[in-house]
Amino acid sequence: MKSNIVKHHFTIADNLVCIDFLEEDEKTGMHILPSFEPFRVIEAEEDGDMPDSDADTVDAAVMSGVRTAAPMLHFTVDLNLRPLPKDNRQRIRTFDTGNGNTIVDRLCDGGYQFVIRDVFGKDCALLISNADFSQCRCNITGTGNMRRFGLNNALMLAYAYAASFHNTLFIHASLVRHRGKGYAFTAKSGTGKSTQVANWLKTIPDCDLMNDDNPIIRIIDGKAFIYGSPWSGKTPCYRRVCAPLGAVTKISRAMDNRVERLSPLAAFGIILPSCAAMKWDHTLYSRICDTVTALVSAIPVYVLHCTASPESAIVCQKAIAHDD
Repeated sequence: MKSNIVKHHFTIADNLVCIDFLEEDEKTGMHILPSFEPFRVIEAEEDGDMPDSDADTVDAAVMSGVRTAAPMLHFTVDLNLRPLPKDNRQRIRTFDTGNGNTIVDRLCDGGYQFVIRDVFGKDCALLISNADFSQCRCNITGTGNMRRFGLNNALMLAYAYAASFHNTLFIHASLVRHRGKGYAFTAKSGTGKSTQVANWLKTIPDCDLMNDDNPIIRIIDGKAFIYGSPWSGKTPCYRRVCAPLGAVTKISRAMDNRVERLSPLAAFGIILPSCAAMKWDHTLYSRICDTVTALVSAIPVYVLHCTASPESAIVCQKAIAHDD
């Protein structure tokens, strides 16, 4: 009997992600998430060639040298998937993500079940994973917008937690590239990280936007690299690009502009809350802490006390790029 499975392959931060649809039609399939297209693996790449999109901006040595042989994440969309029986799972808690609630249950085998809801409290996606998130199954439901929201968030969760086992951090930050190096800015939503990056783009030559909400950091041979991703918040910036990470800077609102370099211990406390993590899962959380420790040993971390003025970008660039 001929299989109807439709397979898609992507490289995200140079980690291979395989997404299978047990059925694909106008209502469900990767076509509802166009942000993934720049990350799609094309046939030429099997022979080591680079993708056409943004090829001149990717560090070829890094991209070719660390390509994952096996999928980091195998994600299957199954519209017949149903929640597991209650006696097979234990409720962790319900999280308010700002865009709706996500219900998390721990499974008896060490895996997880997530129910993703939108801002109206309606179920959009069911996600069931194994313990290291290398194998995930998902069902999406509702209107077109609900299915798109559910699938996007399920993939983001699955990738973030699977990546934590591969010296990779999924970080909430806005990312600008300046003269070949990436500079990530973290802050609580609404504090001004996107404003700071916009000021860099306006006032500092040789800058471009790599991602505006969820870039990805990898530690490779003790060095930090930062990547664009299919997730970029409200700004549509979905680029398959990579750069050495020059610095991470936290934005703090102030009446004037000044830069403070942090000790490694203080830097750890700044970066860890910006990373996707599950504190109750000791194995996963330990991996993330180890990667953050390696990160603060590899790059400088700062706090930018600043106004929203364009001058803040000039002050910041002189301090963090000069030290770097």
